[in-house]
Amino acid sequence: MKNIKLAALNGNARTIVRVGDVRVGQGFTIMAGPCSVESEEQTLETAHAVKKAGADMLRGGAFKPRTSPYAFQGLGLRGLKILEKAREETGLPIITEVTDTKDVSWVNEYADVLQVGTRNMQNFALLKEVGKAGKPVLLKRGMYSTIEEWLSSAEYVLNEGNPDVILCERGIRTFETYTRNTLDLSAVPVIKELTHLPIIVDPSHATGKPSLIPPMSMAAVAAGSHGIIVEVHRNPTEALSDKEQQLTHAQFEKLAKNVRGLHKCMSGLNGLENGD
Repeated sequence: MKNIKLAALNGNARTIVRVGDVRVGQGFTIMAGPCSVESEEQTLETAHAVKKAGADMLRGGAFKPRTSPYAFQGLGLRGLKILEKAREETGLPIITEVTDTKDVSWVNEYADVLQVGTRNMQNFALLKEVGKAGKPVLLKRGMYSTIEEWLSSAEYVLNEGNPDVILCERGIRTFETYTRNTLDLSAVPVIKELTHLPIIVDPSHATGKPSLIPPMSMAAVAAGSHGIIVEVHRNPTEALSDKEQQLTHAQFEKLAKNVRGLHKCMSGLNGLENGD
């Protein structure tokens, strides 16, 4: 590996990304919320539900890079303002995706964490801009990318003076078609072996099936992930994007309880009180 900044820390020193009172990389962080911000009522209802269930951060898309130009593209600025209101009401930090270099400065005004999605993992101009923004960055693995390519993309953000990068394994494209993608859980221990950055798992995009999200979330805990990011909707059948893979509020409540329980058990067995 030729990643200079990723290899800068020695021994067991690891990066803890601070987002308000949340410490990603210490303990187990749960990020949850709708795929898309569709309306104020829908977003606030889910924000309060995931907060009550134990989520640490609220995810929600104001800008949606979609395969089809005719699919719902998000509410843009209006969506960001809805997320801001959700943060005010719940206290949950906001993570949302930025898709274009021209949007970084003003998305940065509303978001607590800037997400770079799988399609933009090697958008080097965007990586440089979010690196300059001064906010933590969640960098998802590209759907066709190797781990080395993923880490090189993280290097672009770090090289702009931003040390707060959270890596996210969200599944890669393989010949298997039953699931939306193939979740590469081996990436979790590999990332922890090669870097000092925290890594979380996205079982929603990895599997594309609500029935598979809970077991893959539990597997992420067992693999040593620092957290998960899960899509939750008040009525998935009515969702304007990714309706096939979003959990209901009740399903998420059960998932969060089980994940917390397993992490506590794993921490006790392996002496992971510091979250690693």
